Amino acid sequence: MGPEKNSIADIHRQLVEGCRKGDRQAQFGLYKLYYKAMYNTALRIVKTEQDAEDVMQEAFLSAFEKIGEFKGEVSFGAWMKKIVINRSLDLLRTKKVTFEDIEKAEIREDVTSGEDEADKTEQAYDAVKIRDAIQALPDGYRTILSLYLLEGYDHEEIAGILGISPVTSRTQYSRARKKLKEQLRRKK
Repeated sequence: MGPEKNSIADIHRQLVEGCRKGDRQAQFGLYKLYYKAMYNTALRIVKTEQDAEDVMQEAFLSAFEKIGEFKGEVSFGAWMKKIVINRSLDLLRTKKVTFEDIEKAEIREDVTSGEDEADKTEQAYDAVKIRDAIQALPDGYRTILSLYLLEGYDHEEIAGILGISPVTSRTQYSRARKKLKEQLRRKK
């Protein structure tokens, strides 16, 4: 298993080096390797397929222009994902979606000290229903939920990415989960 892993790392390293030299085939090779994952990352944040495609294309162009800044401290995929996430968030900002807008538009939320019985029981949901329910969330909620659950960022990292406090990230995540559960219950 070791030699196979090294050969994959070597291939990635060779493609990155080729990109640094302006080799179009190397750029296409990296694009083919990471296209689907980066598209899915963008789609989870920006909602529409067209926006995700646009974000992904812009992110790859940006990555190839800034390939000299890639130091190899993290994998190319992790570096690329950060670019995709930032481009996705830029798109949301251009659409003037802010977390304050979500706060203002939110219907009165009853705050309870404990979880209700429905929250305590695990419920199985169809993957398509979950995906559709996430996509139906307001942009800010969907962004926090995607960054935390799907992309694996913690609240401190999300706070840094979005320019909010970790407490706000946790609060928005909690509200996003609650709203998602409500939507899933309605779709049953």
